[in-house]
Amino acid sequence: MAGNKSEKVAEAKSTGVGTAGGKSGKNGAGKSQTALGFEATLWAAADKLRSNMDAADYKHVVLGLIFLKFISDRFERHRAKVASTPHADPEDRDEYTSAAVFWVPKEARWSHIQASAPQPTIGEIVDEAMYAIERENASLKDVLPKNYARADLDKSILAGVINLIAGIDMAPEKTKGGQDVLGRVYEYFLGQFAAAEGKKGGQFYTPSCIVQLLVEMLQPFKGRVYDPCCGSGGMFVQSERFVEEHEGRIGDISVYGQESNPQTWRLAKMNLAIRGIEANLGTRAADSFHDDLHPDLKADFILANPPFNVSDWGAERRRNDLRWSYGAPPNGNANYAWIQHFVHHLSPHGHAGFVLANGSMSSNQSGEGEIRKALIEAELVDCLVAMPGQLFYTTQIPVCLWFLARDRSNGLLKDVRLRDRRGETLFIDARAIGTTENRTLRVLTTDDIGRIAETYHAWREGRADYADVPGFCRSVQTAEIAAQGFVLTPGRYVGAADLEEDGEPFEEAFARLTAVADDASVRFVGLVAFGALFELRLVRAMGDEGPGPSKFWSGQVANDAFAPFARSRASYSTRLGVIC
Repeated sequence: MAGNKSEKVAEAKSTGVGTAGGKSGKNGAGKSQTALGFEATLWAAADKLRSNMDAADYKHVVLGLIFLKFISDRFERHRAKVASTPHADPEDRDEYTSAAVFWVPKEARWSHIQASAPQPTIGEIVDEAMYAIERENASLKDVLPKNYARADLDKSILAGVINLIAGIDMAPEKTKGGQDVLGRVYEYFLGQFAAAEGKKGGQFYTPSCIVQLLVEMLQPFKGRVYDPCCGSGGMFVQSERFVEEHEGRIGDISVYGQESNPQTWRLAKMNLAIRGIEANLGTRAADSFHDDLHPDLKADFILANPPFNVSDWGAERRRNDLRWSYGAPPNGNANYAWIQHFVHHLSPHGHAGFVLANGSMSSNQSGEGEIRKALIEAELVDCLVAMPGQLFYTTQIPVCLWFLARDRSNGLLKDVRLRDRRGETLFIDARAIGTTENRTLRVLTTDDIGRIAETYHAWREGRADYADVPGFCRSVQTAEIAAQGFVLTPGRYVGAADLEEDGEPFEEAFARLTAVADDASVRFVGLVAFGALFELRLVRAMGDEGPGPSKFWSGQVANDAFAPFARSRASYSTRLGVIC
């Protein structure tokens, strides 16, 4: 994180949380991670051109052309430099490859594509441009889309997209070869296509705020970064961005990945090429479980968002796999196969952060509980974060973040020494964090990301500014986790937040809420409000997992903690009858 430790502590105290919560980031304090400018306008225009075309198909039309525009523009800028150099030939291929610039033959240059847009053969012209680029650049072989000539692609739509993309201002003097501008467009369009495609969009896109949180938590400054289910490559893009923003050297990290969906693998290759990121994603799309393209890799950082709760993952083909050191994963769910795949690929001092469905923290089906117990007892589990709902365009399944560390006895991350964390685990309950962006989507702001990440950093570094915060974070001994059956749900450990009451007596609040109950619908609202007040006092008195209703009515809780409610059951029935 930017700034020295004293600045972090000052930030922590100013926010009133256990650790520094107010990381403003480059987007400004508290801003949504999806706040953008021209990208949204460009998307609106592109989406209008889509007409009735399916989003899954249109995605490849648009993103392929964005990539073509990027490499052509970069080529033309370098060509201008070569042309102004004495005795240099602007049509000499070596002048470009020696400068890590893709060589673009004449028939694939954007000027030719745009000039040909009105022609009915524009589909064939674009396809030939893609073939030509692949022939001249081995690293792009079988990567680019080449189906623009198909009969079901309206050529007026294709021409419209070409003219729209032609208007993107590359601003080369202010960005790194245009990578920032087109990279942002590409990233934004990926997110919008994910939203448009619904569930299928999750195959290639992880919401940017989740990616940023994983990267901020792990801080991949130097070493090998690996994502075995890399989608469109968002984890890698954010890792490189993190290094740049913290004044590191891009060359200090090397990128390895794998993706099983061929079209998504191509999206990732183009996405990373636009960003200028060199990555080893293998020579083809492949399944990480059954065709591991990096079998000997030991990564320093693993960041991943594997598919949730996959039931048909081919467990029977991998019964005796050497990766299952902590127990054979069940046939019906791949969650613990993914976890052990990550552990297998960690270096001796490696760290992993990944997204899983909430069920992974507590499931005891088909031996999952025993595997989780073995992972905890092996001192691999460093931190669990329960995430708010509605972060994904593509699923409403509640999710959590797992953070593992191969060696928790000590360590050095960049210039910060980590403390011995054996025998304890940090739990963070972030379910109440985030900002509602629309009816179906919630996002984390830069402040939210900073608060969660700095809590973890302060805890693992043993800093004085870490403190347990009821309802948000708590460091828990392994003995207590064992007593809870090795369940890792943060809400079970962090307790309830200290809530301030407004001082209004219950009887007055109840009367006020029901005074306007002149019809059945409003009276129902009053009943809901009554229930909320009742539940709040119940939770505060009994904690996260207190006694059940029968114990409540017969115990001291009603008498001691619920003086305003200390009435007979008949009294409550009478009150509810008034409402109903």
